[in-house]
Amino acid sequence: MLLKLQKRTLVPSQMIGYALTIFVGITIILISTQFYYDTQPLLSQQTEAFKSKAAVISKNISVFKSLDKEKIYFTDEEIQDLEKQSFVKSVSKFNSAGFKINAFSNKTESAPIFYTDLFFESIPTKYLDVETDEWEWDSSLDFIPIIVPENYLNLYNFGFAESQGLPVISKNTISEIEFNIRVSGNGKSKDFSAKIVGFSNKINSILVPEEFLFWANTEFGSLGQNKTSRLLIDFNNPSDKGILAYFNDHNYSISKDKLELSKLSFFFKTALLFVLFIAIVIVVLSVSFIVLSLNLIIQRNKDLLLNLYAIGYDYNRISKFFQVSISLITAISIFCSILVSYYLRGFYLDTIGGLFDFEEQFNSIVLFGGSILVLLLITYNLLIVRNVKNTVIPSTALLS
Repeated sequence: MLLKLQKRTLVPSQMIGYALTIFVGITIILISTQFYYDTQPLLSQQTEAFKSKAAVISKNISVFKSLDKEKIYFTDEEIQDLEKQSFVKSVSKFNSAGFKINAFSNKTESAPIFYTDLFFESIPTKYLDVETDEWEWDSSLDFIPIIVPENYLNLYNFGFAESQGLPVISKNTISEIEFNIRVSGNGKSKDFSAKIVGFSNKINSILVPEEFLFWANTEFGSLGQNKTSRLLIDFNNPSDKGILAYFNDHNYSISKDKLELSKLSFFFKTALLFVLFIAIVIVVLSVSFIVLSLNLIIQRNKDLLLNLYAIGYDYNRISKFFQVSISLITAISIFCSILVSYYLRGFYLDTIGGLFDFEEQFNSIVLFGGSILVLLLITYNLLIVRNVKNTVIPSTALLS
């Protein structure tokens, strides 16, 4: 009898509207958060030189600067002026080697001897787009880890090796080859073993750890020779209109394609956050709608609830129907959201996987969806019990 009476209190159109809105809102939240999490490695690899808002700048080289090399370097005053700009978050230097560097191999039966001059630079580790456990320098081991641009390997494989009839070399193969580095200067020289530990897609330089370069410049470099010709600028907002205007006024060269990619990344994240915000608004409105609807239902059927309470049904028993109904509708809606999100994730992963090479991330849809479900169920059950209790108990006390 209790069930039949309470069934009449619910309005089907309200329940259907709540189910649809909570389904749409939760689906957008789940898929947008998972999409952002899945594409983070792709964004950091494909759309940015170093960080989400960084770019490399240098001075434009003219015929006069080619005659006076000092003009290609940044002075301390110029760097300080850059740091004061509102669109600049931080400025980091490319540190250069101020000594002579030679790379060579020992002659073996399987590989011919080679000998070549090199240059070294270093940047702060946080700007590297290569992750490796070997990127450390230990002064006691006489070993130098090196990162080179990936296009160097491509030039060899698809240019030099192709024209000379030499074998092509994979990343894994060349990463296993150790060779020798000789640094010399200030009347001193020292030999190190070295190995390429990573390939950068974005940094067009031969990089070594900063600790090694600082030490080597002290030991072998000429005083005052370690000057800065390139800077890493970390922007607060890469879409700021003042960036290009400032660099044009000061005759600085900026990697504009990197900056444009940074802008795209910025707008992509902004758009995704906007979609997520809209989804949260939908969910909040949906929850508010069902809470208000339940309050109206309880108030509209106040006499019925009072009669049920008067004949011996306590407020927990009266609340149970509303709790089960709302919990079941919410659970079914979020379960459908999880299923749809799973399908959509598989669809966009197949599409992205055909265009880019990236590692699939952990699927948090079920975990996140389940957490939202538990949170909503706890909220609804507590509110329903409180509203029913506040409706029947004070009124009964007044009647008595």
